[in-house]
Amino acid sequence: MRTGWADGPEFVTQCPIRPKESYTYKFSVVGQEGTLWWHAHSSWLRATVYGALIIRPREGHSYPFPKPNRETPILLGEWWDTNPIDVIREATRTGAAPNVSDAYTINGQPGDLYKCSSKGTTIIPIDSGETNLLRVINSALNQPLFFTIANHKLTVVGADASYLKPFTTTVLVLGPGQTTDVLISGDNPPSLYYIASRAYQSAQNAAFDNTTTTAILQYKSTHHGLNGRKPLMPLLPAYNDTNTVTAFSRSFRSPRKVEVPTEIDENLFFTVGLGLNKCPPNFRARRCQGPNGTRFTASINNVSFVLPNNISILQAHHYGIPGVFTTDFPAKPPLKFDYTGNVSRSLWQPIPGTKAYKLKFGSRVQIVLQDTSIVTSENHPIHLHGYDFYIVAEGFGNFNAKKDSSKFNLVDPPLRNTVAVPVNGWAVIRFVADNPGAWLLHCHLDVHIKWGLATVLLVENGVGKFQSIEPPPKDLPLC
Repeated sequence: MRTGWADGPEFVTQCPIRPKESYTYKFSVVGQEGTLWWHAHSSWLRATVYGALIIRPREGHSYPFPKPNRETPILLGEWWDTNPIDVIREATRTGAAPNVSDAYTINGQPGDLYKCSSKGTTIIPIDSGETNLLRVINSALNQPLFFTIANHKLTVVGADASYLKPFTTTVLVLGPGQTTDVLISGDNPPSLYYIASRAYQSAQNAAFDNTTTTAILQYKSTHHGLNGRKPLMPLLPAYNDTNTVTAFSRSFRSPRKVEVPTEIDENLFFTVGLGLNKCPPNFRARRCQGPNGTRFTASINNVSFVLPNNISILQAHHYGIPGVFTTDFPAKPPLKFDYTGNVSRSLWQPIPGTKAYKLKFGSRVQIVLQDTSIVTSENHPIHLHGYDFYIVAEGFGNFNAKKDSSKFNLVDPPLRNTVAVPVNGWAVIRFVADNPGAWLLHCHLDVHIKWGLATVLLVENGVGKFQSIEPPPKDLPLC
C-alpha cells in the first residue's frame, strides 16, 4: 500500500537492477495471510529466480482451521535445458512461439519420470494421523498446471494469501502466479505416494510441454522395509480437461459475507487475447516465422502493450515526465465483434502502444475480462499488481451484461490477485482503487506479456499523505 516503488516489474515501477547492484524492497503487509511468492520481473528471468513468501497469522492469532502438524511449501517450476533468456530472444527474433520447456519441477527437482537422476526427487514427509498444510505455488513460466497426490484428498483453505471456505477435492488447478493452500491428512496405509503435476492446455493446436513432474509423499514409518517398491501413481486429468478446471474454480468462496463494491464508478470491458502482425516490409522471411509468415502478438482492447525502455512509467508519472506513456487506454474494445466466434482476419493485428488507464483514488471498479478466439482461445491467468480483487462471476461465450449480471456472487466471492479467464469465456472482477501507483495488469503466461498482453492501471493520489504514494526510495535503481 502506497509503496508502489517496491512492486518490481521492469519499466513499470522501476528500471531493472543493474548487474552487481542491489535494491531493497520495503513494504508493509496489509491484510494478507497465507501464501504469496516473489520472483524476478524482467524478461524471462523468473524462470529460475523465484521463491515462496509466507505470511503467518499475527502472534497470538491462529489459523481459521486446526493448526497443522507441519507446513511444506511446494513450488511448481518450469525448466529449459538451455538459457531461458536465449529461448525468448530467439522467439522475439523469429516472431514464432518460443520453444516449449523440457521439464516441470517440484521444489526444483523434475522427479522420477524424466531421463535424469531421480536421486534428488523431492520428498515431502508425513506421519500417520498428521494433518499437514501444503502451500502450493505455480511458479511455471507459461503453463497452468494440474496438481494431485495419489490416494489423498486435498482440503483447500486459502489462495493468493486470502482464506477460503474450505472444500475438498482430489485435484488442484493453478495458473502461473496463483497459490493454493491445502490440508492433507496422513490417513492412508504408511507407504510412498506420488505427488504429480502436469499441464492444463486449453489452446488448440499449440505446442506444449506434456511431461509430468513428481515428488514423493513419504510416511515416516516407511523409511525401512519398502524393498524398492514404487510409489503409487495418481491419475491426472486429461491435458484439455476444462470441465475439471471449471468445477474447481466454481468451488471458491470467501469464508463469510464480504463487502463487494455494488455501486460501480468505472465499468471496464477488456478483451484479452492473441494476434498476428503482418511481416514488416524491411524484415526477412526468417524474422516472420509465425503462422503464414506473420509474427505473434497479443493485446488488451486491441492495444499491444509496449514497455518503455529508459525510464519507468511510475517515475514518469511521479515526476511529470512527458512522452513516456499516454493515458488513452480504451475502457472498452474499439469495435464490438463476436469475441469467441469466428473473428474476421481484419481484426487480428492490434496497435502497439504504451497506454495506461487512469483511475481516481477510491473509485469502485468492475472489469469484465473477455477471452477472444483470435488465433486461438485460451485460458489466460490475468494478474493485477497492487491489489486483491473479488472474482464475482465467470462463464463461457461472450459476456452479456443483461443476462450474466444475475449470476454475480456479491455475497461471498473469493478474493484473489490472479484470475483464470476461462478459455472461450469471461470473468468479472471488482475492487476499490485505494492504492495509488502504476499497476501492471497482465497475463501471467510470460510469453503473452512479451507479446503485449498487458496494460497499466494508473491510480491517482487521493487527499493527503495517507492517500498518496510515498516518495521514491534513495536506492531506486538507476535507469
